[in-house]
Parts: sequence; structure tokens; C-alpha cells
Amino acid sequence: MLSRIQLISIFAIALAGIANASPVEERAADITGDATYYDAGLGACGITNTNADYIVAVSTKYFDTFPGYQGGNPNKNPLCGKNIRATYQGKSVTVKVTDRCGGCAYGDIDLTPTAFSKLAPLSIGRLHGVTWNLV
Repeated sequence: MLSRIQLISIFAIALAGIANASPVEERAADITGDATYYDAGLGACGITNTNADYIVAVSTKYFDTFPGYQGGNPNKNPLCGKNIRATYQGKSVTVKVTDRCGGCAYGDIDLTPTAFSKLAPLSIGRLHGVTWNLV
């Protein structure tokens, strides 16, 4: 039988491992959703972009529940500035998170036209089954 001190030590080590997990580790799995495109501008992260930039808006639900985000000022979300790689039918593009998408479901992403066009022609408009993850 373990002593009280041994049990406390084991518990403390387990808590330290949980506390040191990074947001990327917590959200490392592939996510699948739809991809669309939008006209870039001033995003939720406080960064102004153009349609020529390789940026992405993730769903509000994903953005607002990202580990480490306390709510309030979205500019302070640790997700801002992180890169994601989106893949569709064998084509991939890496984009930077600078915005959130209010009309997107949890796994959906909204890309600039330049980024979207690396996956498919703009004339398609919406891609189903796009997988993406933080890189």
C-alpha cells in the first residue's frame, strides 16, 4: 500500500503534466469541415489583412474555446498568429489564424481567395470534407 506522501507525490506529478500541456498538444488532431472564402480586412485578432494574404478565420466556437483564451479581447487569444494546414483532395495550404468566422460550424474554416484557390477554383465556393490541424 502506498503511503500518504507517495500518493500526494503521484498526484502532484500528474497535475504538473496536465498544467504543462500546450494548446497545440490539446488540439493536435485533424478537424474536418467545410471551407469557404471571404474578403479579408480587420480580423478578430486585431490584424488587417488583404485577399492576397494566406490567412484563415476559424469558427467562433473553436476560437472562443481555444485553451488559454479567457474571453474578452479576442486580440489576446493564443490562437491568433498560429498556423494551420488545410488539405482537400491531396492539395494543401498553410495559413495563419487572424480572424474568427461567426457563420461557420465548429470545424469549418473561411479562407482568403488566394488561400482557397490553392485547394480548388473559387467558382466551387464551398469545399466539403476539408481536413485541417494546427502546425
